Amino acid sequence: MKLVTFFAGAGGLDLGFSNAGFDVIWANEYDKSIWETYEKNHKGVYLDKRSITNVPTNEVPECDGIIGGPPCQSWSEAGAMRGIGDKRGQLFYDFIRILADKQPKFFLAENVSGMLLDTHKSALENIKNMFRECGYNLSFQMLNVSDYGVPQDRKRVFFVGYRSDLGIEFTFPQPTTLENKIPLSKAIGDLKDNVLAAQKGNITNGENCLVSNHEYMTGGFSTIYMSRNRVRSWDEVSFTIQAGGRHAPCHPQAPKFQFVEQNVRIFVPGKEDLYRRLSVRECARVQTFPDSFKFYYNNIADGYKMIGNAVPVRMANVLAKKILSDLSAVKTLQIPKINRWETVSSMIDNCVVAV
Repeated sequence: MKLVTFFAGAGGLDLGFSNAGFDVIWANEYDKSIWETYEKNHKGVYLDKRSITNVPTNEVPECDGIIGGPPCQSWSEAGAMRGIGDKRGQLFYDFIRILADKQPKFFLAENVSGMLLDTHKSALENIKNMFRECGYNLSFQMLNVSDYGVPQDRKRVFFVGYRSDLGIEFTFPQPTTLENKIPLSKAIGDLKDNVLAAQKGNITNGENCLVSNHEYMTGGFSTIYMSRNRVRSWDEVSFTIQAGGRHAPCHPQAPKFQFVEQNVRIFVPGKEDLYRRLSVRECARVQTFPDSFKFYYNNIADGYKMIGNAVPVRMANVLAKKILSDLSAVKTLQIPKINRWETVSSMIDNCVVAV
């Protein structure tokens, strides 16, 4: 089945779907710092480098599915929480615009759990309704990827829709590791050695890394970072891998931060040398990228950004396998093309701007 992707990033979703048997034929990504990584790891996939706002639907190939993760900063609990009131949040509309016109068999969209905050309630319901008005049976759920074989606490919301003429609805798979989560010891335990600190200015060590991308950001830790424990033990799953090296969890070789008072913690005295951020490769492992997937960057911050913004490959693969199984059992109906965007676009004015 042919697949088109938007907001592709490094391609965690793409790789998970490709490994499940989908044929990724076309991808869209606007951030030029990611282009080399995507193109060198997803050979044969055409990469469109325009903003989605400038992509006419007639230039998007015919496909069986459209997937993507519209930028999440606008919805994040850690960000400004502007939601649809932010231009990045409005990119959801362009995703829906193209979906409404192309009418593939299915779509999948992923975003942060911050979308569920009360301040975004009206905007979220409007987005759900637009997906339905596009002609899709919508399924929506928040998942913690640690329940599906990913060694990380990471809660994300997923929208999955099957075109209504197919007569089926997506049911989210049952957790596979609810009771037996994958610990850090299994995920990164073999990467204890050969790690390098970034060069001055957090410039990459490049080919000097014996294990590709096995290097970590240096520099101070902010008061916000030091307000919480940032160490998970070897027998635990990782904290969420975020899209920034400054917020990367500390390596499990270190003891957990010592509590001083509310919102103030310190490194355990005498153990300060053990506190380093997870390397780019360790973060990639936690996001379940294979070691053969190499990230290309000059400033190490771009490596962390690519990885933190990605959908974990294993989580994408679990969902992709279920979608492929569902669609393989359905006889596709031939339906006339309907311009649903005119109906859907009229709903945009009803969105509540969350600021």
